Amino acid sequence: MNFLNYTFEYPYAFLILILFFVCLKFCKTKGISFYFPNIALLEKASKSSMLLINSLKFLTVLFLVIALSSPIKEDDVNIKNDEGYEISLILDASGSMIEANKFGIVKDIVTDFVDKREHDRLGLSIFADFAYVAIPLTYDKNSIKRLLSKIEVGIAGRQRTALNEALFLSSNLFKTSKSKNKIAILLTDGIDNTNTIPLDVAISTAKKYGIKVYTIGVGTPGDFNPAVLQEIANQTDAKYFYADTIQGLKDIYSTINKLEKSEIKAEKYVKKTYFYQYFLALAMLFFMAYFYMSNKE
Repeated sequence: MNFLNYTFEYPYAFLILILFFVCLKFCKTKGISFYFPNIALLEKASKSSMLLINSLKFLTVLFLVIALSSPIKEDDVNIKNDEGYEISLILDASGSMIEANKFGIVKDIVTDFVDKREHDRLGLSIFADFAYVAIPLTYDKNSIKRLLSKIEVGIAGRQRTALNEALFLSSNLFKTSKSKNKIAILLTDGIDNTNTIPLDVAISTAKKYGIKVYTIGVGTPGDFNPAVLQEIANQTDAKYFYADTIQGLKDIYSTINKLEKSEIKAEKYVKKTYFYQYFLALAMLFFMAYFYMSNKE
């Protein structure tokens, strides 16, 4: 009894209609006889009235039976039970990143990375003279991409590189996280020279919250400290990368994307929408009309 995705939970309830018609045929009610002198007028009025009463009776029973059959709409709903990641993107926006348009290139590559992380929560932190969380962890990828397109070198100062502070702040984004998969990707072309947060404190904070910190050095190795980036990555069970070309940087983000892949398991269930209450309400309305007409003098 399906019509597209509409069906009845108890279709056998419609057998009651057969019983109803059988009863109409054989269950005769006893009446009292009266003499009426103008029988033609009485018969005309009686036929019209009885037709209406019988129609109301039938509609009452019909909608009551439909309500009993429990009409429903079934929709297949797919739920993606994914082992999603929580990812903090940490970008150096100090003055040196303006050279050779490094920051513009990084933004384009990171934007592409964001697009690929469909089922993950991402956050964005920026650092230069100071560090700040631009966007906390969110599923709203468009917000991250919009902000990336607007951020420019110098937004957090130009002279210094608060690398340790950036790692510390972004690690605290995961303080209340229940995710089993937490990573940070820290990109820089410089060395921490603000001394606001000791390196060991920044690393221990990342380890405390179970964050794997992938580090990327860009530009000339003499400008940043590969040993520090290597230490951060090693102590958090991640990897250190060095990029001296645009393609090299693209490959690094592609590699991280493959190393930390979300597991997607699709589960399907049937969502049921019930409509019996509407037919029950109609049955009650027709019954009240039937009761009124049957007792009308």
